Amino acid sequence: MTRLSAVTPSGHAQLGNYLGAIRRWACEGAPDDLYFVSDMHAMTTAYNPQRLRALSREMLAILIGSGIKPESVFVQSDIAAQLSTLSWVLECTCTFGEVARMIQFKEKSAGAKTVRLGLLTYPVLMASDILLPGADEVPVGDDQAQHVELARALARRFNTTYGEAFVVPQAVTPKVAARIRDLADPDRKMAKSTRNETGVVFVLEDADMIRRKFQRAVTDTAGRVEYRPDEQPGVANLLEILSACTGQSPKTAAEGIGSYRELKETVADAVIEELRDVRKRTQDLLADPAELDRIRATGAERAAQRGEHRLSSVLRLAGIA
Repeated sequence: MTRLSAVTPSGHAQLGNYLGAIRRWACEGAPDDLYFVSDMHAMTTAYNPQRLRALSREMLAILIGSGIKPESVFVQSDIAAQLSTLSWVLECTCTFGEVARMIQFKEKSAGAKTVRLGLLTYPVLMASDILLPGADEVPVGDDQAQHVELARALARRFNTTYGEAFVVPQAVTPKVAARIRDLADPDRKMAKSTRNETGVVFVLEDADMIRRKFQRAVTDTAGRVEYRPDEQPGVANLLEILSACTGQSPKTAAEGIGSYRELKETVADAVIEELRDVRKRTQDLLADPAELDRIRATGAERAAQRGEHRLSSVLRLAGIA
């Protein structure tokens, strides 16, 4: 059984990425599971090459620093030759209508003056990510479920038309994880690509900056520390973060906290402690580029080996090898 998960380096990893996914991968990952930095996915809109390169290395170091086994992690572009070859075969299996109706394509292209072709064909690359290593399960949220369905459709179509080559993957809903909201605007998710970073806590930020951001966190005028998400979204967000760090329920976490100031201080302390070791291990890796390169090369080699036989079979069945 192989599960496949990815994180796109569209910005610095933030608290929501860590509590909502990365920490779970480190705790629950099985020996055959794969986790990758999807740097090629970050190219579908305008980007800076140097920044993308730096963010990819940083994200790889964070995954390792969070406790994910190094042999389970790789960077997508390190197996670009395999993925590009498979993507072409799958593009010749896919129809224009299938990718054009993808919700994310419609949302991101709406109103844009120019749209990169990669934004349209990106779901086929994602299908290649999934199908190349033979992933059985892909944990995704609602926003990515449609892409996994496309991977399933392409796998079945190729298997039926040319011969059995692909495992047909299943989209699975991950366990309920912390849904971290922006500290400055609790109506939106905390996101690594947000331009206004006031309400975003980044994994590698120092303790003083993290504390200042929580001190400025939006609450309300009710003055009551209770878990009421609909009535007090800012307070509820802080309690959910505290809950994720301490293992308590948000309601239990609220008990004994008498003021918003105390709440913010308590949450800041919990987050700083939660990220302390991750930050230290990540910084150590980033300070040792030779070791990070070694880990990266080992992960790429393992990922390439996982897909080598399947890609050879696909090319043979497709008539081009």
